[in-house]
Amino acid sequence: MSTSNSNTKKAPAMFHSSNLCTPDYKENAYWHDTSPPYPELSTSLPEHVDVAVIGSGYTGLHTALQTARGGRSTLVLEANNVGHGCSTRNGGQISTSIKPSIEQLTKKFGTDKAKAIRNEGKAALEWIEAFLSSESIECNFERNGRYHAAHTPAQFEAIAKQADVLTKTEGIEAFAVAKQDQRSELGSNAYHGGVVFPRHASLNAGKYHHGLLLNTLTAGATVLAECHVTAIDRTAESGDVQFKLTTAQGDVTARDVMIATNGYTSELTPWLQRRIIPIGSYVIATEQLDVKIIDELFPTKRIASDTCRVVYYYRASPDRTRVLFGGRVSANETNPAISGPRLHKQMCRIFPELQNTGISHSWAGTVGYTFDTLAHTGVHEGQHYAMGFCGSGVSMASYLGMRAGQKILNNPAGNTALDNLPFPSRPLYSGKPWFLPSVVSYYRWRDKLEYSRN
Repeated sequence: MSTSNSNTKKAPAMFHSSNLCTPDYKENAYWHDTSPPYPELSTSLPEHVDVAVIGSGYTGLHTALQTARGGRSTLVLEANNVGHGCSTRNGGQISTSIKPSIEQLTKKFGTDKAKAIRNEGKAALEWIEAFLSSESIECNFERNGRYHAAHTPAQFEAIAKQADVLTKTEGIEAFAVAKQDQRSELGSNAYHGGVVFPRHASLNAGKYHHGLLLNTLTAGATVLAECHVTAIDRTAESGDVQFKLTTAQGDVTARDVMIATNGYTSELTPWLQRRIIPIGSYVIATEQLDVKIIDELFPTKRIASDTCRVVYYYRASPDRTRVLFGGRVSANETNPAISGPRLHKQMCRIFPELQNTGISHSWAGTVGYTFDTLAHTGVHEGQHYAMGFCGSGVSMASYLGMRAGQKILNNPAGNTALDNLPFPSRPLYSGKPWFLPSVVSYYRWRDKLEYSRN
């Protein structure tokens, strides 16, 4: 069976009438059009494997790569087309991934544990560069750094102080850029300065996933697309604990199971579903632009984000022909035809030069957040998991997927400071974030209020 990278849809008439979409507008990720077609995949479901991995994104494929190379028969089960999820729908930005500060983590876990957790973010960032090089995966990886822009003067003061602390106490390179010097880093007057993280990186998310898939298949793993798992039952045969997985194509038994579903976690694993908050993130790509415009907007090739509570993230495409702009644009989940014009409006607020620029791609993906804004990995009822990357999943999903594979192989190198941390949920929460619209609306109101005061 051949699986396609594309999920192209025609824009609705009202979107065409807005004069925003280009004639070749598509509602699929820009990365899909810049990556090779996926290879033919197996269509045969084995009766038994050593390791069954649910989910074919970065997390699942990295687990499978480890276990297959470790000599374990490994099966990756994907409910949709391979590459369907957020691993090919993200912005291709890579940071140090850990959102809580050292101070917040110290209050919760103590000094040593807090440092260890923060160090996992740095380790993931350093590891992914080495991995891509050793695996010969060409995906436009670049240490171009991040410009984190302050949307108010108070936010600039806060992040500038934080940058100094990060450099002195955690060895994370960061330096502040005052508003009057901002255009040396970002071609916009919309912010009040910012902080540069020179070690942060970027890549082509589609090419990365494609290369990872090829290497996983070469290692001997089997990947089945359109094979939805509907049940996981724990069994015991000859005294050995096993799992029976019921799928759309039949049953398969496995000695070990890895849950790698992140923002797409479902009622298949209700304990995990109660701990993951699925949040839609929306992205657009502009039509091709003159290189002079790109050079003006992104003079140092930085990726960018801002301090708004409803954050926006953006960058030039790897070939520096387009602007890729993403973020949350509505309280409720919506679709790319609606999110596209709204993202365009926000993009033009930051870059007025793009007012007459068309949209060639508009797409969405679902990220997995947690109530404590930490990624989580561990074992529950015998099943391994790694998820909740909180929008910073390119390196952390890959890294924790790899570590989970090592743990399945009983390799002590797989142990991390994030293993089996308390994984919070909330009363009455079953996996559907009914509270999200009101929270997003409140955050957006706060952002607008702060903008109006400055």
